[in-house]
Amino acid sequence: MQTTAYTKDILAELGHTMEQIDDTEAEKLSEGILHAKKIFVAGSGRSGLMAKAFAMRMMHVGLDPYVVGETITPNLEPEDILIIGSGSGETKSLLSMAEKARSIGAAIALVTTNPKSAIGQLSEITIDIPAQAKAEGTSGKSIQPMGSLFEQSLLLFYDSVILRFMDKKELHSDTMYGRHANLE
Repeated sequence: MQTTAYTKDILAELGHTMEQIDDTEAEKLSEGILHAKKIFVAGSGRSGLMAKAFAMRMMHVGLDPYVVGETITPNLEPEDILIIGSGSGETKSLLSMAEKARSIGAAIALVTTNPKSAIGQLSEITIDIPAQAKAEGTSGKSIQPMGSLFEQSLLLFYDSVILRFMDKKELHSDTMYGRHANLE
């Protein structure tokens, strides 16, 4: 099979997966971000990389996001939101963060393939991405290895949340360049 054929298959999988995401929950996340005092993102492995990309875009639109675990991350407070990207929704370190956030009274949002997971049970907002996670036997089947479909869908979903935020705030892409890194 040619590389372009694989690309077409991947794009078809992404399209099918993204069409199944519940817009109601996505809108709740957009509103949660709009009303939060501070925004925290977390994920493990490649999902963590998607969270960092999401934080960067939020900064570009004028928000003040933080990546959990970075040295400059402040304390979480009741008016804040913690957004976790986790295919399984069971990653122990992320579950511990969610439990701490719950005890503080902050809002918790989970983007996952497993909305009934332990983290899902703690979350006020749960976005179900019906993609294959790392382990076989999870929701969705993919030609791609491990959690690739989930991680790609996670990035696309996060970018769609940014577009929704830009729409609500009447922001345009050209105004975001003023916040782009200039020490590169």
